[in-house]
Amino acid sequence: MQLYGYWRSTAAYRVRIALALKNVPYQNHSVHLIKDGGEQHSEAYQQLNPHQLVPTLVEDGMAISQSMAIIEYLDDKFPDYRLIFGTPQQRAQMRSMALAIACDIHPLNNLRVLQYLKNSLGQEQLKVDEWYHHWIHQGFNAIEKQLKQSAGKYCFGDEVSIADVFLIPQVYNATRFNVNIHQYPNIIRVHDNCLKLEEFQNAAPENQPDAVH
Repeated sequence: MQLYGYWRSTAAYRVRIALALKNVPYQNHSVHLIKDGGEQHSEAYQQLNPHQLVPTLVEDGMAISQSMAIIEYLDDKFPDYRLIFGTPQQRAQMRSMALAIACDIHPLNNLRVLQYLKNSLGQEQLKVDEWYHHWIHQGFNAIEKQLKQSAGKYCFGDEVSIADVFLIPQVYNATRFNVNIHQYPNIIRVHDNCLKLEEFQNAAPENQPDAVH
């Protein structure tokens, strides 16, 4: 199993957490999103992922893109440690929170969006930062309200779910861009509990072989 990703990629971070929790060995391939204009745009990588994004998981000659699809694939293939579990209603709620992060929060703050705002639309860095903070706060306000109802140690009770796998990388990204998250005590508590787990620590960006410190 091969994972094409980038150490700071929020989406690749999700997949690394899932692989670690499931104890699935894999070979890491770094796709530098900035060097030489972005290695994701190379012809070789486009053969794997025409969308020119990370992550991409390759197994038995099949390439899977999109972190949600990859993690659901891993959940089906390695069911001993389920990330989506419980009743149909509980499973739907877990997916709902993960998708809110993946579809509503993250795309508006993706690297290519921030680069387009600055480089193509000529926005000053202050305005780009304002854009980033606005959408993070809007999304985190909603997640915080959900966690008041659902959270125990983790997003849904006391077992790690796909919601945690998506939340922790988004918190990493937010703090990297200096978003003040102290107004979200439930998010902070879940985040801190997850980072006590070795699997989350091993998957963290700073612990990746291509990390730049």
